[in-house]
Amino acid sequence: MSLPINIKDLLYKQKIESNRIEFKKGWNPDKIYHSICAFANDFDNIGGGYIVVGVEEDENGMPIRPVIGIPPEQLDNIQKDMVGYNNKIDPYYMPRTSIEEIDNRCVFIIWVPSGANRPYSVKERVTATKVVPSKWYIRNGSSSIEAKGEVLDELRDMASRVPFDDRGNQNIKISDISPALVLDYLQTVDSKLAAKFNVTPLIDILSQMDLVVGPTENRLLKNVAAMMFCKNPEKFFPVTQVDLVIFPEGCTQNPNNMIEVPPITGPVPEMIGKTLNYLKTNVIKQYISKPKNQPESITFYNYPYQAFEEAVVNAFYHRDYSEREPIEINIEPDMVSILSYSGPDRSISMEAIKRGERLKSRRYRNRRLGDFLKELRLSEGRATGIPTIQDELRKNGSKPARIETDENRSYFLIEIPCRKNEERTSMVTDTKTLTDKELRVMTIVQANSMINRKELSEKTGYSISTITRIINVLSSDLVGLIKRQGSKRDGGYILTDLARKYLDNNV
Repeated sequence: MSLPINIKDLLYKQKIESNRIEFKKGWNPDKIYHSICAFANDFDNIGGGYIVVGVEEDENGMPIRPVIGIPPEQLDNIQKDMVGYNNKIDPYYMPRTSIEEIDNRCVFIIWVPSGANRPYSVKERVTATKVVPSKWYIRNGSSSIEAKGEVLDELRDMASRVPFDDRGNQNIKISDISPALVLDYLQTVDSKLAAKFNVTPLIDILSQMDLVVGPTENRLLKNVAAMMFCKNPEKFFPVTQVDLVIFPEGCTQNPNNMIEVPPITGPVPEMIGKTLNYLKTNVIKQYISKPKNQPESITFYNYPYQAFEEAVVNAFYHRDYSEREPIEINIEPDMVSILSYSGPDRSISMEAIKRGERLKSRRYRNRRLGDFLKELRLSEGRATGIPTIQDELRKNGSKPARIETDENRSYFLIEIPCRKNEERTSMVTDTKTLTDKELRVMTIVQANSMINRKELSEKTGYSISTITRIINVLSSDLVGLIKRQGSKRDGGYILTDLARKYLDNNV
């Protein structure tokens, strides 16, 4: 069976979160079935996971190349053994499997989607010939652990809480699914299923993508299949659309003066694309400012595109598709507000919502939809949207976005402020504009002129990707606190004159 994702993306943990991927050097059925059980239970509603057998990982959890692989003569026996081992999961569960070639060696992929009949338990040792107890397992970070006590109670309580997008819908027929949209998606994510598309029945393709649920005699398409691949999903989820309204004078100042844009409809990826294209074409404007006492001009935007991108994708990702309410976007002179229904999960505190920094939920309303959006590179990952929005606004010199909901969590509103040309001020005049990490990097650059990224990572303990992000901020036109000097091979980072003044005044 082919995977609905490119094997290289899986191997390097791209598009799929690292805690959903587990590498195994060799075939160890007892340990592997603990992980199969844990992924099927999907305690954190992250969408199950993948087990890659025949790959050894380094101390950072990344694959060691070339891979070890599995001898081809063992693969048939492994698949035959799994038929019996699957019966040792209660209730019965059958993971998907695929044999892939990497570095001219065979690796065995086990795809474990979240199970519809959780909680699942499995024999402590599936290879045992004598009677052994069954246990429940869940994922804890990148490990599979036994569920006990309150955790086990909560796992059992989750049995009836299958996310809406992962539920079967008897009203969705195979004729409602557009083969062209399915093929386009598979080609975009570079899935091997695309090569078999013209010779495989559509229902079998959807089944291999885990978009079908139920027994053979009564197979149902999942809601997410219509969200992604139906040309008119509003047929099943009424008022699934985007309403854009422009208030030239502001909705409070003059609510009667409005311009209504025709509603945006279609499958979710298409609606996201059309919405972002409208905002990019009609709302976002570029400014060039020439500050006093500074030779370089500064380029900035009234709204950073990346903030809109994250906010719009978040609205679709977390929307309640059983609600008969559209996503509403109001465009005013001083802000753009995006309203969706319903609100954030109750596991997120009101204090966290008011802070508007990071909203991490234990339960995701549309986890499968989120997986699809991430594979299309429309979403970076769970709980990253709000931090990205605030970071992009800060880099643009804009004020932070404001988030609002009510006690009943019936809606989610995010207001993205406009940055106007005449309001341009130097970001480094306010000590609050720098985070502790950014300030630490600056002080280390001050003490170690011509330092490179690797050395910064070693001295701070931050990862290379974190150092890169911080450098991008500090060296941007809007900040201008550090700059690179010298060649690519021998060069490094130094402070600007502006940075030295900043440190003298604030540290």
